[in-house]
Amino acid sequence: MFFAHSNPKHPEDRAKWEPLLNSDGHLEAVSQKAQVFSELAFHSFPGGAVFWTQLSQAVASWHDLGKFSEEFQNYLKIASTTGDDTHTGEMKGRVDHTSAGAQHAISVLPSPMGAMAAYLIAGHHAGLHDGLSRRACLKNRLTKSKIPPWKVNVPAELLSPPTLKLPEIPGSNHSELAFNLAFATRMLFSCLVDADFLATESFMSPEKSEHRPTGEIDFAELDEHLTAYINQHFSSAKGSVAEARSEVLMACLSAAEEIPGLYSLTVPTGGGKTLSSLAFALRHSVRKGRGRVIYAIPFTSIIEQTAQTFREVFADFETDADELVLEHHSNFDPDDETDRSRLASENWDAPIVVTTNVQLFESLFANRTSRCRKLHRIAGSVIILDEVQTLPVTLLAPCLKALRLLVEQYGCTIVLCTATLPAIEYRANEFKIGLPQVTPIIQDAPALYERLKRVEVKNAGVLDCTQLTEHMAATKQALAIVNTRRHAADLYRCLMAQRDEEGCFHLSAAMTPEHRTDRLNEIRRRLKEDLPCQVVATQLIEAGVDVDFPVVFRALAGLDSIAQAAGRCNREGRRDSAVTWIFTPDPAEHSIPRGYLRRCADAAEQIIALNRYTDLLTLPAIEHYFRLHYWQHNDQWDASDIIGQFSLANEPTLPLRFNFASVAERFKFILDLQRPIIIANTDKGRELVERLRGTEAAGTFPPRDVVRRLQRHSVTVAEQIWRAALADGHLELLHDRYAVLTTPELHYSPKMGLQLDAAPLYDPNLIFCV
Repeated sequence: MFFAHSNPKHPEDRAKWEPLLNSDGHLEAVSQKAQVFSELAFHSFPGGAVFWTQLSQAVASWHDLGKFSEEFQNYLKIASTTGDDTHTGEMKGRVDHTSAGAQHAISVLPSPMGAMAAYLIAGHHAGLHDGLSRRACLKNRLTKSKIPPWKVNVPAELLSPPTLKLPEIPGSNHSELAFNLAFATRMLFSCLVDADFLATESFMSPEKSEHRPTGEIDFAELDEHLTAYINQHFSSAKGSVAEARSEVLMACLSAAEEIPGLYSLTVPTGGGKTLSSLAFALRHSVRKGRGRVIYAIPFTSIIEQTAQTFREVFADFETDADELVLEHHSNFDPDDETDRSRLASENWDAPIVVTTNVQLFESLFANRTSRCRKLHRIAGSVIILDEVQTLPVTLLAPCLKALRLLVEQYGCTIVLCTATLPAIEYRANEFKIGLPQVTPIIQDAPALYERLKRVEVKNAGVLDCTQLTEHMAATKQALAIVNTRRHAADLYRCLMAQRDEEGCFHLSAAMTPEHRTDRLNEIRRRLKEDLPCQVVATQLIEAGVDVDFPVVFRALAGLDSIAQAAGRCNREGRRDSAVTWIFTPDPAEHSIPRGYLRRCADAAEQIIALNRYTDLLTLPAIEHYFRLHYWQHNDQWDASDIIGQFSLANEPTLPLRFNFASVAERFKFILDLQRPIIIANTDKGRELVERLRGTEAAGTFPPRDVVRRLQRHSVTVAEQIWRAALADGHLELLHDRYAVLTTPELHYSPKMGLQLDAAPLYDPNLIFCV
């Protein structure tokens, strides 16, 4: 008898260990799950899913061939007596049990299937390797001679290869073919590693496995429930804004009846696109058999608000709303987390997933098992890409290739949801890498814009802090949005010198998420009660944060950001007149940061200087802006050469030169390294830090729930500021990685947040959050 795992509850009773073979063995359990996952993942693949299902079953049957070695069986015996978590030990490579299956696969399967299988098996614990380019590469695993003998112990029928014929893989040239094959390999990898994790968990931690979601959700019931909710809450609304929102909803429901594919939903801010896009997704899932709804959003503030909106919709549904809606991002409050939602976040096993662009796209190009497990659940889903114009220019080519594959080969329907313009559509002479054949849900977007227009956008010229606060003082309620934390802090100090402190607020990423939430709730209360309310904020308040001011001032930025700022002005259309002022910060005080914000602002500045558009937020003006910002930078569309890392070679030993590990390192939405600092200035924060200290003193790892909760009490800063604070003794380092601010009473202000440094700071997490 050969075993896959010892039993942690019965370490000495080998009769209760998990066998490798037999009907209840590990290989059979993984094979069955991998078959189900691959059938769903490749259901819409050209030529069908049969080949991919057969290949996934072969890989599942061979992934642990190295465990048939006497060396691995002896390792299990030793580990069971020492209390070692055997699966963790396997992942740390204490016994190489993955090279055996990889070598067998490439020796018995025809090219290139053998190479695909070898990548999967060799990486099913450590992650997908590069083909050749580093020491820990697939080629070295395939030529490794010092592996424990295993083959003599394996039944011959298990080693017999299936008869496989590679289907025709779409691709007009070698580069495209290689990219598509690599994408399929990563999708198969997802099927294997999720099956392996779940099968192992079922045996090793059955009580944990029981908490995972079970059964299928009936999307027809969700669709009916949402329709009833909308009728109950919005059918009596009156006015032009309510009528326009109703038309947007009806257009979404009508489009949901059409075939799966690429759609665009261009609706100005305040047009009700959140619930309308959900209505599209649910109705389309019912009509076309889609299996999941995924919302990918660039801003954490919108994610939290969107997820809460969806939970309110399904608050009285027969299935608990927390089981229906999975909120997956770094700032999620673990106090709202259940056992099931925590487990579902590992592989996105939930009907509605609300996540970030970073989580979605970096997973599509990841190599680690933890990031790849969710990929097979993305296939066959409805994906709503909110504010798609925020995709970084330097990663456009690989991002758009991945989106095309999800639609054309993996059965997804994708909605490009934006308040300005679907900037990533194909344009023959300007944007050839764009997404083709996008169907607009709103047939006359310019007319809708005119009907929903509630604010004038005007240019205020150059304003220093004093001048800006004087303009703000002219009205009871005003919002100023700037580009840096330093500018926000300086402007707030200037405002405080002129106004009653009670009605003045500062919002920035220098404040903890917990603190920002409290501040936003107070701001909303004052706005609702028509009390004085002067707010200075960074761009985190834009794009979906539900506030409504009579006047907004926006520091020069991209026109899409200016449009989002305008969406915080006269949001419900109840005022006869409202203005959003664009101003240029006085360069003697505050310059616009280099990089993403500077490029966006430069393009907007060119549009303003033309003096061609009476309204800077009309679709022609926005199109001109994107021509400058996106479409004319073809030398930057794949700045990290992601696509070039996948190639084909006429060599039987390794015909697929796929650099999965290198791509995972290169494909980063956030280039500037940010470090978190824990702010223990509340009873809850201090309690969590004490628990962290206790685990360090005991020599144990901190509980996952403590680490997650601390995210709500943390502020991210640039690497150089973090290191300087550590060197100056302002930080206490726990477990060699968790930095706690030692004197929050000195360096954290209830009004302004963390004040460690006065240098300008652009925080990319405000644009591309994780």
